Amino acid sequence: MKIEGAWIEAEGVQRVLHLLTEAGHQGLLVGGCVRNALLHQPVADIDIATDAVPERVMALAKAVGLKVVPTGIEHGTVTIVVAGEPHEVTTFRRDVETHGRHATVAFATRVEEDAARRDFTMNALYADAGGHVVDPLGGLPDLEARRVRFVGDAGARIREDYLRILRFFRFHAWYGDPKAGMDAAALAACAANSGGTETLSRERIGHEMRRLLAAPDPAPAVAAMWATGVLGHVLPGTDPRALAPLVHLEPPYAPDWLRRLAALGGPDPTEALRLSRDEARKLAVLSDGIGGMAGPAELAYRHGAALARDVLLLRAAVLEAPLPGGWEAAVAQGAGAKFPLRAGDLMPGLSGSELGARLKELEARWIASGFELSREQLLA
Repeated sequence: MKIEGAWIEAEGVQRVLHLLTEAGHQGLLVGGCVRNALLHQPVADIDIATDAVPERVMALAKAVGLKVVPTGIEHGTVTIVVAGEPHEVTTFRRDVETHGRHATVAFATRVEEDAARRDFTMNALYADAGGHVVDPLGGLPDLEARRVRFVGDAGARIREDYLRILRFFRFHAWYGDPKAGMDAAALAACAANSGGTETLSRERIGHEMRRLLAAPDPAPAVAAMWATGVLGHVLPGTDPRALAPLVHLEPPYAPDWLRRLAALGGPDPTEALRLSRDEARKLAVLSDGIGGMAGPAELAYRHGAALARDVLLLRAAVLEAPLPGGWEAAVAQGAGAKFPLRAGDLMPGLSGSELGARLKELEARWIASGFELSREQLLA
């Protein structure tokens, strides 16, 4: 099997691979770039693996005048810069001892050893400079079936790093076949080790949940997280029932992970996922809006068209009700409305809290009028 694409033919990629192979070493593309190319999906990160130790890789690069940076040399990774583009090269590794995220590793000389320490079989695929696929663990059938399966014993892989539980569900959402279901051994291992997710940093959990919820349809994966108890450990008190209806209602609007997070309900996840201030503010608007009474136009006037639309989609999904008729026109109207009064219009007759209360009252009248009352009518 062979992969193709402009990314693999790029000057920098080819130059780094040939630099290694012409010196008698293996130089192989690995992981996500190979997986995505085989699935005909966009390739973002390009990783290169080799049997050459980091010092040898650095010496080879310097010998031909290339800039090289020891970005993670203790883990076997150096970065070779070609025409301003960085290319990460990592020496084959094998696990000596595993204890969570910080495994003790040693450099290896065989690609089979390097493949054996990866998380999923679809990520243990390699390719040479010509695009010819190297499959040391038999992962191609899994990729072709879009089956996310752990390398070796699922429980052992998870206990090496409990983040792999969340990665399993995220990978299924992006690459798995929803009709075929999930790998039974993987699900059982995720359920048995679900408590281990509580040892993970909130930043790592937040990063994975963002990527999971941004998938085209994360609903089946999140439902499986709930069924295995994983979701309860990561986001206690949440419920995925409204997520599938929301995903169904979303087109033609783009997927939005924060909108989908709001559909899960539960306690404020700001700390649990390390949300930014802006994310937390938007999530509060969405969560409060689900049970609020403001109509489409008022929502758009107060929060903008995008947040108003998201609130209305969430209401329909959570309450299992249709979207209100003419809601898009109402949102457009509200988003373009501008309150005709300012505080100075009521001064000096009013000041302080009385001024604020009067402005709020008049604004409510103006909204109720469909934004039609003029400045003169409001003052009268």
